[in-house]
Amino acid sequence: MQRFLSAKWLSLLVGVIIILLWIMSIFWSSEPDLFEPADLAEQQAQLHSERVVSGYVLTSTLIKVSETLLNKSGGYLSNDVLPPSVMMDNMPSWEFGVLEMTRDLALAMRKDLSRSQSQSVENPFLTKAQPLLNNNHLDWLLPSAESRYQEAIDNLYQYRASMADPKQDKGQFYARADNLRDWLKQVEKRLGSLSQRLSASVGQERIDTSLAGDAEASQSTPTNRHLVDKTSWWRLDNNFYEARGASWALLHYLKAVDTDFADVLEKKNARISLQQIIRELEATQESIWSPMILNGSGFGVLANHSLVMANYISRANAAIIELSELLNQG
Repeated sequence: MQRFLSAKWLSLLVGVIIILLWIMSIFWSSEPDLFEPADLAEQQAQLHSERVVSGYVLTSTLIKVSETLLNKSGGYLSNDVLPPSVMMDNMPSWEFGVLEMTRDLALAMRKDLSRSQSQSVENPFLTKAQPLLNNNHLDWLLPSAESRYQEAIDNLYQYRASMADPKQDKGQFYARADNLRDWLKQVEKRLGSLSQRLSASVGQERIDTSLAGDAEASQSTPTNRHLVDKTSWWRLDNNFYEARGASWALLHYLKAVDTDFADVLEKKNARISLQQIIRELEATQESIWSPMILNGSGFGVLANHSLVMANYISRANAAIIELSELLNQG
């Protein structure tokens, strides 16, 4: 009898623990709220007694997005090895999408936005920050991914302080059309990849166009003329949340661009194009009312959340291509 009661209490305890872990996983899966980069920059400038100069808004946004990655509900989950986070995949996928966009911007700031020309010296703080953000996002042993990313954030703070200090001239940010266009070209590739992966949720047969447009082009390994892409069912929600995280980060970066590059955009008559891109990305952040990511066929009874996300991202990507062309015009 006593053994039966002990087993009963043990089963009850296990059940309570499972329920608590489930509730915790739901709480940790909540996505961070949107924020306004221009307002954030004003607050940061007052807090640190700094000036809002060219590049201050974008740098502050890069810092805020990176800090959100580490300090949101549940903290950074991608490298956790304990429950419940080790059993979660949606939020880690969201984190990876944010991280990829952040890495692209950090590289653009190091290579282009902080340099006046190709022969100029790289900013020392960005030279340290950018490689740190490229550390494996799954590392959990010391040094962990979080510690590396926090070190990168610390260097970004120093870069921003030097940029806002009138007594220093090495911390620079050049809000030029060519610099912005170079970064947008990287964004195009990122969004194009996300769109293709999302569209493959229902499977698609396509013709290989890898060598189209160049009769003399070649590739290392031959491929079939007709290709079939279909995402495995267990990767559907991962791709969806990675795209949602990337869109969340890019939305804030482009809002910051709207402020820091305002004069450039006005001169090129391109500001309305940027605002349209922002509107498309805002649509990717609408609330998800379904308890799971559905994968209905293209014109089937059930919704296909991946195709809806792919639609918004494709429209944003097409607008970014047009914006790049506007920036390239005299």
